[in-house]
Amino acid sequence: MKSLPRILLPILIGCYIISCENSDSKDNNIEDQFPQPAMISYSLMQTYPHDTGSFTQGLEIHNRIMYESTGNPDNVPNNGAWIGKIDITTGKQNKKAFLAADYFGEGITILNNKIYRLTWQNQKAFVYALNDFKPIKEFSYQGEGWGLTHDGTHLIMSNGSNILSYRDPDTFNEVRQIYVQDHTGMKNNLNELEFIEGYVYANVWQTNQIIKIDTATGNVTGILDLTEIIRQDPALYNSPSDVLNGIAWDSTTKRIYVTGKKWPKLLELKFN
Repeated sequence: MKSLPRILLPILIGCYIISCENSDSKDNNIEDQFPQPAMISYSLMQTYPHDTGSFTQGLEIHNRIMYESTGNPDNVPNNGAWIGKIDITTGKQNKKAFLAADYFGEGITILNNKIYRLTWQNQKAFVYALNDFKPIKEFSYQGEGWGLTHDGTHLIMSNGSNILSYRDPDTFNEVRQIYVQDHTGMKNNLNELEFIEGYVYANVWQTNQIIKIDTATGNVTGILDLTEIIRQDPALYNSPSDVLNGIAWDSTTKRIYVTGKKWPKLLELKFN
């Protein structure tokens, strides 16, 4: 290769420096766009009994009453997949609505005096009247159903990916999506959801973390890490499937309740 004319060398060096500066600026912009989430400080206030037969998929507090939905990994007829009211202090269940054995129940949420329930791979959502749990309607959707919550206007649904789907509560039609990410990339395996003071909190399946999501950007702004609590109480995990799953927010007391699939305990936490 022939040597370059001397007059071009300063030009090329200058271009190289500008290119490096632009590259550095781009990296900084990425860091600015997706800042590292803050660790959420909390205190464990109390623990309550939780039925170890409950494969928890959804947890919600509405008008100071706790509701739970479960899956049915063992295909037990009229037992495994139910929705019911839960006595927080005793863990006693008042089962109200069941699914046939071939349906696997998933997340729930309560909006406009109706309780909405997802199924895992059946691509069906069921709606019940809250006062008596009588079926009202059902919807079809594409893909899997995992977690469900609402922001007062729209239902918000997860499907195990990094996508949160906003849906019309009257038609279940999708109105928009947000893509959840942090400084490391996309956050997949979003599971049970809870809407808390303008943010969506999501269990990350097979982890000890609940992440706090900015619904305007999809950015993860905080991490509630329960590793220390779980490490101190080995009874919370009896099998690999007994993972953290279940978030309920009491807006009156400002307490968050969490549990897991077949966990023997329900945990009451307070944000510090």
